[in-house]
Amino acid sequence: MLTLPNILTLSRIFALPLLAFFLWWPEWRLGFAIGFALYCLIGITDFFDGYLARAQGTVSKLGIFLDPIADKIMVATVILILTAQGYLRGPYVGDFHVVAGLIILMREIAVSGLREFLGGLQVSVPVSALAKWKTTFQLIALGALILGGAVHGQPCQSLGVPCTTVAESYIHIIGLASLWAAAALTCITGWDYLRVGLKHMD
Repeated sequence: MLTLPNILTLSRIFALPLLAFFLWWPEWRLGFAIGFALYCLIGITDFFDGYLARAQGTVSKLGIFLDPIADKIMVATVILILTAQGYLRGPYVGDFHVVAGLIILMREIAVSGLREFLGGLQVSVPVSALAKWKTTFQLIALGALILGGAVHGQPCQSLGVPCTTVAESYIHIIGLASLWAAAALTCITGWDYLRVGLKHMD
């Protein structure tokens, strides 16, 4: 059970409280810089645990169980922390950017339940190409929002001061745009998974 891939997966889970700590103070730019580095490290281990498991032939039931859980906990942790610290507040629609994060969280919970249901029926649900793009936009969005905190500090919309130039918050804007792209793909892929599930429901 304690193979290197599984240890890497567990390390991602145990690193999340530390990531939350560095993102806890919205005005602490150094904390967000360290948090961004930790976020990237978590992403690297996410790649290598699967790669090593396949390369070494050590794919285990524990790893299959833990890997998606670690991903979902990480996404939920970052979205909740960034929401609490005002980093999902942005131009034009203000706090409405939180809806994009909410859509992603709802989809993660729904698809997890659907996979559990279909697993009991011995039905596998392969990851689609669109789902991979969703994950890519999601990772870019959360990373950009964290990096924006390190480079720009708190979003000007969160501070209640006018934003005079795009240069003051362009990384933050990229993060929000990517988050909405991920939310849109989330709806599409979520519906695709739901259609598969409905075929196996009485």
